[in-house]
Amino acid sequence: MTDRPAFVLHEHRVPRPHFDLRLEEGGALRSWAVPRGLPDSPGRNRLAVPVPDHALDHLTYTDADKDIADIGWWEEHDRTDRRILFTLHGRGAPRRYALIHTGRDWLLHLTKDQPPDPG
Repeated sequence: MTDRPAFVLHEHRVPRPHFDLRLEEGGALRSWAVPRGLPDSPGRNRLAVPVPDHALDHLTYTDADKDIADIGWWEEHDRTDRRILFTLHGRGAPRRYALIHTGRDWLLHLTKDQPPDPG
């Protein structure tokens, strides 16, 4: 890991399969449940339901029902009350997303403009 803010994508199998996106911010992991996983194209937004923050020691936590699908650091590009634009730098190529607040929940959107693949 680096001194940059961390992220982890947990894959849960219980109570039903889903993912949790966790972004390090303010000494905690801000978290969203993403029932269908991260979007794989700009035309396919995913529901992202805010869940309670987790402690930083949850970053590498796994158990019989939870694995780490991806881990690395994240970079914020822009933020308003309704949107967070950021790039995840994980195990694969960097991917740029927007979390868009809909009032009650959020949508996770893969942006059309993606960062270049460094390798």
